[in-house]
Amino acid sequence: MLEPKIRKVVTSVEEIRYEGFSDLEKPIRRVSVAAVIKNPYAGKYQEDLSELSEIGEWLGDYLSKEAVKVLGEGNVHSYGKGAIAGLDGELEHCAAILHPKLGKPMRDAIGGGKAIIPSAKKAGAAGTALDVPLHYKDAAFVRTHYDAMEVRIADAPKCDEIVVALAFTDGGRPHARIGGLQISEIKGEDGLR
Repeated sequence: MLEPKIRKVVTSVEEIRYEGFSDLEKPIRRVSVAAVIKNPYAGKYQEDLSELSEIGEWLGDYLSKEAVKVLGEGNVHSYGKGAIAGLDGELEHCAAILHPKLGKPMRDAIGGGKAIIPSAKKAGAAGTALDVPLHYKDAAFVRTHYDAMEVRIADAPKCDEIVVALAFTDGGRPHARIGGLQISEIKGEDGLR
């Protein structure tokens, strides 16, 4: 694992108590932890992006552990990941961080997760918003947990930076009631159902 050059880490916590004209029986907490890192390939084409994959592995571990400190061990229901490349970067820089190696340490930090980790990536200037997709960690087809959490950092990414954000929840959408597979019905065999 390769530790990135981090300018700052931003943690955002939401506690939803009331939604859709009704109180929730139990508040739902959502947390995003985002690192603003230096992009080692800003402004140039690089064929081998393995350095960013190593950085992704380190960030998967570090950012997930920070989120678990907020939600508590064993409380993670949903997860997602995303990245924003500054304007001297490219989408493939985000992909190199998010896909080859970030997932395993992310799952390890939260104590499991059989479902694919949904992701989003884009390029943009400082203040660009990213909707990090979320779904249930052990079965992708649990409709009650299809959601997203917006991540926005006012001064990031600068042109030579990447914002890497992981998002987690301790519950599904408030007052979810559109049917589909329920957590109690999961078989847990393939990460889908």
